[in-house]
Amino acid sequence: MKLNRVMIAAPKSGSGKTTITCALLKILKDNGESVVSFKCGPDYIDPMFHNKVIGIPSKNLDTFFTDINTTRELFVRDLTEDNFVVMEGVMGLYDGLGGVKEEGSSYNLAKITDTPIVLVIDAKGMGRSLIPMISGFLSYDSEHLIKGIILNKISKSYYEIIRPLIEKELNVEVLGYFPEHKETYIQSRHLGLVLPDEITNLQDQLTIVSDELKHNININALKAIAGNAKEIEYDPIHFQRKDHLNKLDETPIIAVAWDEAFCFYYHDNLHLLEDYGAKLEYFSPLHDNELPKNCHAVLIGGGYPENYADQLSKNISMLSSIKTAFDKGMPFVVECGGFMYLHESLIDEKGMKYNMVGAVPGTCEYTGRLVRFGYIEIKENQSSFLPEDEIIKGHEFHYYDSTNNGKSCIAKKPLTGREYSCIIEGDNYWIGFPHLYYPSNPAFAQKFVEKAEEYKKHCVC
Repeated sequence: MKLNRVMIAAPKSGSGKTTITCALLKILKDNGESVVSFKCGPDYIDPMFHNKVIGIPSKNLDTFFTDINTTRELFVRDLTEDNFVVMEGVMGLYDGLGGVKEEGSSYNLAKITDTPIVLVIDAKGMGRSLIPMISGFLSYDSEHLIKGIILNKISKSYYEIIRPLIEKELNVEVLGYFPEHKETYIQSRHLGLVLPDEITNLQDQLTIVSDELKHNININALKAIAGNAKEIEYDPIHFQRKDHLNKLDETPIIAVAWDEAFCFYYHDNLHLLEDYGAKLEYFSPLHDNELPKNCHAVLIGGGYPENYADQLSKNISMLSSIKTAFDKGMPFVVECGGFMYLHESLIDEKGMKYNMVGAVPGTCEYTGRLVRFGYIEIKENQSSFLPEDEIIKGHEFHYYDSTNNGKSCIAKKPLTGREYSCIIEGDNYWIGFPHLYYPSNPAFAQKFVEKAEEYKKHCVC
């Protein structure tokens, strides 16, 4: 497939990738391009900003989670050759697994998908030192994918001085610059950026930065870089919609929690559940009174339930509806923030205690430190959601801890080999802190849908 595509990457976090990416997406959309976006790595929040700009879901791609062919297949899925693809990198360009491996890095994804790279450089406080820094990144680029440079946080006057020197000495195109805009700075919290819906003037900010970028970078040159991307080849073997889908009256309904408190989902996870025959129906633990009627399974992802603990605890009818469904044996898959919500209680960073669902005996409490962080491989002690002796890959990032983290599975750190127990699991439920990436083992999604089908056959709904 021939796709116009470009990756926006940087030497380090905090260089302005998200701002530049969102501004570029808006420019391309306003110019009539059929633009789509991707985020490298497991981050949930950057894709939400992309979604706010272009109005369609932004997908994650991660070369730790999936092999080369699967990554390519997930990439091109649902795309057509008239799409213009913008990828946003993660961390520094070459920072992968554990910060030392290429696997999982922006560069590894660009290499696997043959995507040209535009490197965003935070130039604040730098002069001629920009040249050896950029030179180092170019010399480390074994595939010669870096095709352009954007200088961030730099004045127009100094940009006009340094640009010709960079292009002369390094033979790389400097596409433009972006001045520092403190008024459009997107704040962060311990789990990353604040959510888009928490920024009241987000659209105004996006308009400001996109107008600025439009006047200060050569969009036509960037589009030419994207247009010169090679064809991408792959074997379509994993994610074809299944021929054995149930008849409409047999389709199980999976209720998916989605609101301000619960909004961390991988698009391809949800897509895979639909591939295996489920219908997804969304509900709000914050605003609705009960689970969707006639649902046959429940999926509660991560988010920030601690920020809405008081409101969640006061929605007693929803707490009761979820607890009743769980006690009846309805299949549940619950991750991170959802795991916190299913506890008997939650204690926030101010020490306030709130009653939660009560399906998980124990308490979740803010620790003031990062408890778990990074990639993991998870294996069940006893096969239920996965084939025997197989793993599923995931990611953790949480400052809360539980008095009952579960012992049904073993999580293994891929770089160090360190192992620890996790997950509360039964025949019909999988509950714990880890965020799972279903395409790393599609059997998990298939089994979840099968359990929902089985529940529908035998429940009195």
